[in-house]
Amino acid sequence: MLYLCAMIFIKRWFVWLSRIRHCKGFGIQSPTDYAFVRYVVNEHWPYYAYDNLRGNDSLDTKLGKLYFRLSNWRQPHIMLYDRWNEWWKAGCRSIRFTDEIDRVELLRIDVEDIDVWQRMMTLCDEQSVVVVENIYRNSEKWSDISECPRVWTTFDLYYCGIVLFDKRRYKKHYIINF
Repeated sequence: MLYLCAMIFIKRWFVWLSRIRHCKGFGIQSPTDYAFVRYVVNEHWPYYAYDNLRGNDSLDTKLGKLYFRLSNWRQPHIMLYDRWNEWWKAGCRSIRFTDEIDRVELLRIDVEDIDVWQRMMTLCDEQSVVVVENIYRNSEKWSDISECPRVWTTFDLYYCGIVLFDKRRYKKHYIINF
């Protein structure tokens, strides 16, 4: 068990060091994309809800905090049920969870769920935000998603990717040290 924990720790440091050039929004020229990375993705100030929310491990907690901040930033009205409901709800108290949606405001999928991606693409508009988990496990599918003509801006955080459809932003693929 100790060996496994040490390997996970070493891997996370290796990922962080390999992305050191992409810290805190360095190299992002767009003011809106820079603000998104700086104040949503890589925000390190403690939020009011962090004390009440815990993940299964440090990566779950890190992703949960990101999902909290995304929900707080986007303020969606409706969302599909998923295992992160507690984190989404903490960021936006007015959110409702359902099994069916007619418009994507904020969505989380796994990179392997390409059929869900294709089905939900028809429901996305310029305000939609999609989080794609586990992009490091299948970089080909992540590349297909990020190169889709309807996708405008993507943020590769290694553990997950964030897809934006807002055409007012520059069409760009960013690598972020998360």
